[in-house]
Amino acid sequence: MRKIFLLFVLTLFVISLNVSAQRIKANAAAVDMTPTLDMKFALGGYGDRMSKPAEAIHDRIWAKTVVIQKVDKKYAIVTMDVLALPPNVKPELLERISAEGWSEKNVMLLASHSHGSFDMTALNDKNHLGSPQIGIFHPELLEHVLNVLEKVITEAGKDLKPVSIGTGSMIVEGMNRNRRGDPDVDRNLTVTRIDLENGKPLAVLVNWTAHPTFMSENDMWVSGGWPGYLQRELQQCIGDGVIAMYYNGAEGDQSAIGSPGVKSHYEKAEIYGRAIAIKAMNVYHKIKPQKVVEFDYAFQEVTLPERKVHPLFMKTGGKEYNLTPEALHAVLNVMSPEATSIGAVRIGDMVMVGAPGELAAGLGLQIKSELKAKGIKYPVIGGLANEWISYILSAEQYNNGAGYESSVSFFGEILGEVIVNSMIDTAKPLAEK
Repeated sequence: MRKIFLLFVLTLFVISLNVSAQRIKANAAAVDMTPTLDMKFALGGYGDRMSKPAEAIHDRIWAKTVVIQKVDKKYAIVTMDVLALPPNVKPELLERISAEGWSEKNVMLLASHSHGSFDMTALNDKNHLGSPQIGIFHPELLEHVLNVLEKVITEAGKDLKPVSIGTGSMIVEGMNRNRRGDPDVDRNLTVTRIDLENGKPLAVLVNWTAHPTFMSENDMWVSGGWPGYLQRELQQCIGDGVIAMYYNGAEGDQSAIGSPGVKSHYEKAEIYGRAIAIKAMNVYHKIKPQKVVEFDYAFQEVTLPERKVHPLFMKTGGKEYNLTPEALHAVLNVMSPEATSIGAVRIGDMVMVGAPGELAAGLGLQIKSELKAKGIKYPVIGGLANEWISYILSAEQYNNGAGYESSVSFFGEILGEVIVNSMIDTAKPLAEK
């Protein structure tokens, strides 16, 4: 009888060790990313701003990271209240942090696409064109961004603790629209909750698809836009030092629906951000985090189609950025990459796959549908992941000249097909785990 009892105790101990080994560990960090005004950095998103420096700080912008680890695998999801990143930022960052086990395969950088943040092209070290409409390279700003990203990833990578993770979602009506008038609208709001063992909240990730463009070219104060308000509201509502992180989706043709009659663009952003936060809180409270969940990631390099200028460019993008077709060819050769990469990560019932630019919603919904058919309960698109290559449209949208979006799609009509197939191919194995 005693031997049976000892065998029983030993079996429980082995099971306990196995469960413990399968536990997910995580940590999160947030670092203020707001440059000082004496840096005289330009705000991005509109050529009409002519690279004029920010005049004031309305609300501060942040870089945030959650690091997730299971056994010998780890992954960093980084969100930033910025417009987008050029292709050079991630490689330069990885040179600084590769000794800590970080590579292009296990780091995903996600820009919110705030049009109240600093200019993307000011970070591009290949940009020596000197055009105020396109943006002017600002070495001091690039150094500042790299320092912040290095710090936030390093801090989040320390002192990882066992966590529980869960995801939930809901359909939200009347908060976004297709600005091109196409039928495709992504109305899915997805929330991922990460709690420590004692139930204390560690981080919450929110995915909602819409352009943060309430601010116009005339608004010259730094702001995270409505995603900034969303994150601050969530942190106040949840409390306990939680770090709220926002990432966009396939927002290439998706606009936020603002409050009619509100004249201040900053107030409009505040109302919208807080409204999305309330929806996210409803999802958050229904999530039941689990101690043992699936976790893995995947990565794929992608050769891009030949770079080319859209026939209608001069009627839209060319006018805004004051470019001739000849000048645009020079811009593409200097600033547009010949290749990109796709990353994907699975955390429990959620699979996030990155899009390296502004993906049209119809293409994003196609990817989500494919992953759902493979058994993923919560597929999400991580928009503007790692770098901005251009707008990413279907062949029909490209050929029909879908306004501004088609004119700043720089790789021809097959780009959408190439990126969509690559995103599905990268994420699909994670669904089969």
